[in-house]
Amino acid sequence: MWVLFRSGYPLRILLPLRGVWMGRRGLPRSLVPAPPRRRYRKEALPALEVPALPVTATEIRQYLRGHGIPFQDGHSCLRAPSPFVESSQLKDQAGVTTSFSLFIDKTTGRFLCMTSLAEGSWEDFQASVEGRGDGNREGVLLSKTLEAEDIEEVQRIWDRAVPLWELPDPEEIQLARTMFGLNKVTDDTLRRFSVRYLRSARSLVFPWFYPGSWGLRGLKLLGAEGQGDGVHYIQTTIPRPGAYHNLFGLPLISHRDVEVVLTSRELDSLALKQSTGLPTLALPRGTSCLPPALLPYLEQFRRIVFWLGDDLRSWEAAKLFARKLNPKRCSLVRPGDQQPCPLEALNRGLNLSRILRSALPAWHKSIVSFRQLREEVLGELSNVEQVAGVRWSRFPDLSRLLKGHRKGELTVFTGPTGSGKTTFISEYALDLCSQGVNTLWGSFEISNVRLARVMLTQFAMGRLEEQLDKYDEWADRFEDLPLYFMTFHGQQSIRTVIDTMQHAVYVYDICHVVIDNLQFMMGHEQLSTDRIAAQDYIVGAFRKFATDTSCHVTLVIHPRKEDDDKELQTASIFGSAKASQEADNILILQDRKLVTGPGKRYLQVSKNRFDGDVGVFPLEFNKSSLTFSIPPKSKSRLKKIKDDNGLVAKKPSSGKKGATPQNSETCSDLAPNTYQPDTSKPSG
Repeated sequence: MWVLFRSGYPLRILLPLRGVWMGRRGLPRSLVPAPPRRRYRKEALPALEVPALPVTATEIRQYLRGHGIPFQDGHSCLRAPSPFVESSQLKDQAGVTTSFSLFIDKTTGRFLCMTSLAEGSWEDFQASVEGRGDGNREGVLLSKTLEAEDIEEVQRIWDRAVPLWELPDPEEIQLARTMFGLNKVTDDTLRRFSVRYLRSARSLVFPWFYPGSWGLRGLKLLGAEGQGDGVHYIQTTIPRPGAYHNLFGLPLISHRDVEVVLTSRELDSLALKQSTGLPTLALPRGTSCLPPALLPYLEQFRRIVFWLGDDLRSWEAAKLFARKLNPKRCSLVRPGDQQPCPLEALNRGLNLSRILRSALPAWHKSIVSFRQLREEVLGELSNVEQVAGVRWSRFPDLSRLLKGHRKGELTVFTGPTGSGKTTFISEYALDLCSQGVNTLWGSFEISNVRLARVMLTQFAMGRLEEQLDKYDEWADRFEDLPLYFMTFHGQQSIRTVIDTMQHAVYVYDICHVVIDNLQFMMGHEQLSTDRIAAQDYIVGAFRKFATDTSCHVTLVIHPRKEDDDKELQTASIFGSAKASQEADNILILQDRKLVTGPGKRYLQVSKNRFDGDVGVFPLEFNKSSLTFSIPPKSKSRLKKIKDDNGLVAKKPSSGKKGATPQNSETCSDLAPNTYQPDTSKPSG
C-alpha cells in the first residue's frame, strides 16, 4: 500500500466580490453569527506555489513505466490504478469497474483518486511509490477535508432553504422567477438539479453534491437585486471560492455520456438540460478560471462544447479553456444576437439544439482562407469596445489613450528612480484585478508583505493603521480578489520565472503578469558577458510568453542615467531598441522637478500599437491612500500626440488662439505650458 503524505496544498483561487459588502462570505449579516476577530498570520499571505522542478508528460510516462505501473493516456490526464482504495471499492454505483481511477495531470503532475478523493502533488506521488517520507503518517484524503465551520454553515443554510414551488405566496414565487429569468424553467428541472430558494436572502441555492456517498459538500448562493431597469446578481460560495470545485450537474452525468456542454452559470445549465436533454455542467468560477482539479471529471467525454456567454470575454475564455482540455475535442458557441447565453435563448424561444449544432471547432490544423476567419473578424467589428479590452476605472485618461487592457500584449513601463513606479503600477494592476482580471505579481525589489500592504491601502483608499477595527472587513474583501504573488525576491533566472508564469496561467488562468523589474533577472543569465544581449533575450522570452499564452505582461525596466533636467523618452529605456520594438505599449512616469514649486508627475503613453493614440496626462499623488488620482481638470490637460516627433494631434483647450507651439519636437516642449504652476493664487 502506498502512503500519501501532505507536503503542501495549493492556495485558494479567489474571485472578485461583485456588489456591496454584505458580511462574512458575502451573506447577509442576519444569517451569520459574529466570528471572533481573526489574528493576522504572516504566512497566510497568498503566494503562488509551484513544483520544485517542472515535470513533463514524457517524464511522467517514463516514471510510471520504470516502476511497472500500468496507465492509460487520456486527453489531459494519465489514468492509473489507485493505491488508495480496496478491491471492494473498485466498482461504482452502476457496477462498472474503476480500477484505473487515479488521474495524473500531464502538465502539473498533480493526481486525484476519483474513488477515495485523495489528491496530492507529483512529489507526493513519487514519495508514495518509493516509500519515502514518514511512513507512520496515514494518507490524507485532502478533498474530504472541510472546515467544521463550513460544514455547519452549509447545513444550516441548506435546511432553511426550500424548493421554489413550495413557497406559500404565489406572488413571491412569480417575483423570484422573474428576477432570475426562470419563467420558462419548469419545477421538474429545478427538482432534478435540487435547486432551492432562501427567502431571507432572496437567493437561489445551488448545491454541491459529489457523485457517490460524499453528501452535501458546499453551496453557491445567487442573490438578485434591482439596479435601474436591470437586475444585479451577487454570487457567494461556501466554502470560499478557492475550495469550491463544484461542477454543477455532475451527479446527473452517466458514465456512458460521451458529450457534454459546459456553461458559465448554473441557470444556463438548467435551460440547456430542459431544452436539449444533453448532459450539461456549469463551471464553478464562470469565465474567470477552469481549475485543473476539475479536469479528471471531464476525461470521459469525447466532445466538449463551450457555451459560456454572449460577450467577447466569454469567447476568449472558451478558447483558453479549450487548450487545457485538448482543442481537438472542443467546440465553441460563438456569441451573437441570435446566439445569446442559453437562459436568454430559452426565454426568447430560440432553438438551443440548432445553436449547438452551429458550434465552431476550437482546433484548426491550418488557416487556408479568410473564410475560416470571417466570423471572428465580424465579432471584433461588432464588439469594438470589448475588443479594446478592460478599461481602467481609476485612470480614465489612460483608457482614452490605450482604449483598454488587452490579452497577449507586452507593456513596458519606466520612470526615474524614486518617482513612484512600484506604487503606480500596483494601483494600475489593482484597478484591473478589481474588475476580475486574474493577476500575478512578481516583485523582486520589495517583499510581498510590503507590496500587499501598499495594495491593501490603495484598495481601502485610506490608511488602515488608523482604523484597525476595519482591517478584517477590508482584508476579507481584498482576499477575494484574483490576485497572486510570486515568492521570488532578488536575483532570479528568467527560466525559473517563465516556468512559474506558465504554471500560473495553466492552474489559475492568469491574464495579467506584472514583473518588477527586468534588471533583477539579468544577473543570472550566462548567455554572454554583454548585458545588452542578455536583456534582449529576456525581453524576447516575455514577448513570446505573452503571445503564446494570450496573457498580458507588464514589464518594469529602469531607464538609462539621464540628467535630472531632461525628461525621459522612449530611447531612455535601458538596453537596446529591442524592448521598445517588442512592446505593444510603452508607459513613462515623468517626474518633473520645477525650480519654482513642487515636483509634478505625469504619465506619458509614448507607444500604442492598438490604434496609435499617444499622449500625456497629469498624476496627483495622495499620500494618505498611496494612490495616484486624476486632477479635476484633467480632460483639458490631456494631450494626444501624433507620433514620436511630437506633432500635436489635438490642441489643448485654451482661451487664446494660436497657442499651439509651432516647432514642437518632443513631448517635453508641451509639458511646461501644461504644468506651469498658477502664480495668481498662493500655493497650498
